[in-house]
Amino acid sequence: MLSVFLLSNVSVVGAADRLVLLSPHWEGIKNEFERAFKSQYLRQTGRTVELEWMDVGGTSEAMRFLRSEFKNKPAGIGIDLFFGGGLEPYLALKQENLLESYVLPKELLEKIPRRLSGVPLYDPGHTWYGATLAGFGIVYNKVVLELIKRPVITTWEGLASPGAFGWVGSSDPRKSGSVHMAYEIILQAYGWEKGWRIITGLGANVRNFRDSAGQIPKDVATGEVAYGLAIDFYAWAQVNEAGADKIGFVMPENLTVINPDCIGILRGAPNRAVAEAFIRFVMSAAGQKLWLWAKGAPDGPQRFQLNRFSVLPSLYELSPQSTAVKLDPFSWHSDFVFDDKIASARWSIVDDLIGVMVIDPKGLLNRAWGAAAADGLTEQEWQRLAAMPISAAEALKIAQTQWKDPAFRNHKLIEWAQFARAKYQTRTKPPLIRPEWLSLFGLGLIAFGLVSYSRKRRS
Repeated sequence: MLSVFLLSNVSVVGAADRLVLLSPHWEGIKNEFERAFKSQYLRQTGRTVELEWMDVGGTSEAMRFLRSEFKNKPAGIGIDLFFGGGLEPYLALKQENLLESYVLPKELLEKIPRRLSGVPLYDPGHTWYGATLAGFGIVYNKVVLELIKRPVITTWEGLASPGAFGWVGSSDPRKSGSVHMAYEIILQAYGWEKGWRIITGLGANVRNFRDSAGQIPKDVATGEVAYGLAIDFYAWAQVNEAGADKIGFVMPENLTVINPDCIGILRGAPNRAVAEAFIRFVMSAAGQKLWLWAKGAPDGPQRFQLNRFSVLPSLYELSPQSTAVKLDPFSWHSDFVFDDKIASARWSIVDDLIGVMVIDPKGLLNRAWGAAAADGLTEQEWQRLAAMPISAAEALKIAQTQWKDPAFRNHKLIEWAQFARAKYQTRTKPPLIRPEWLSLFGLGLIAFGLVSYSRKRRS
């Protein structure tokens, strides 16, 4: 009887609670929050907990994954939380009824402002909470700019100037939610037509579109490019590492926003109680200090400095010497009003338009841009190169009605790709030797070499 009792106790002690999270966050965030949450959970419950982090890529890939999984398993997909990815994905997930409501305890909720510069910091229906905040701006290399005799650029429009050709860094917004957000901010800050003029010029100036948003500030720091589209914490990481005398970061005045980066419980979460406990931890002072405090500060991160804003205004006054980020977002002012509902509704179609009009035909765009710049790039020519096949109103309507129909979407993408090639090709001459001819010639040489080698072997 005693042996049965002991075996029973061993099995209980050895068992751990479980939490499954889908997150595009980088490894440092996962490491610090897992370590601190496990410690708190053990103190509060007397139980251990294991965290399983799922990573399917950036925010856009995560959204595609969630929609695909819920389509096959509408009651639940075995994942408890979606953590990170900005604000717009959570607005879409709520609209699609893929998030579950959880009301934070009053003592936590009353410390979080409802809004920041007009942007909600948590859902009134409590399906998502802003776990941290994100600012969007331009990171630049002061040493490189001095060498190439170029100015510091402080506006999105400046990144589209012909003088920045080849010196701009950006990741692919179809793969990065934070960079998508920067492009959406441009469209809203300048309006649809001028916004696309800037995105077209900026896209032509980009050296290479990277897969990861975190790579761009690194490229700036190494001098690969002089300017880069960046979310604040990636930029500040490079400022801290290389020094403020070498790397700078600016958020364009009245042309950008500080948005929440959210967390929410997914429909059918299998470990609901643990998911609620994790959200309580993230939104508490203990969790918020991990974002804001410098590495090594009391109650701060231990291995990775996260360089991010807190959603608790009180922390900025509590211990200023401990903070890794020296800007208080609650004292930062902008007259620019960002419409998060429009941004969420047209997320996919804006991604596709940037892809088909700027990134996929980049070779043609670069040649057309270079030819136009050599002639002085008149206002009329810039407008022609940036012409779009669809208006803002049409894009929003299609996004809300037909864009999820694969046949309709593919038809439109083909139509728009032809539109893009046509407007860029009128500015360029076909090369004397086409790349595919070289490829065929190379294949011919390889084939000839193989035949010759075979004949020698037989002889």
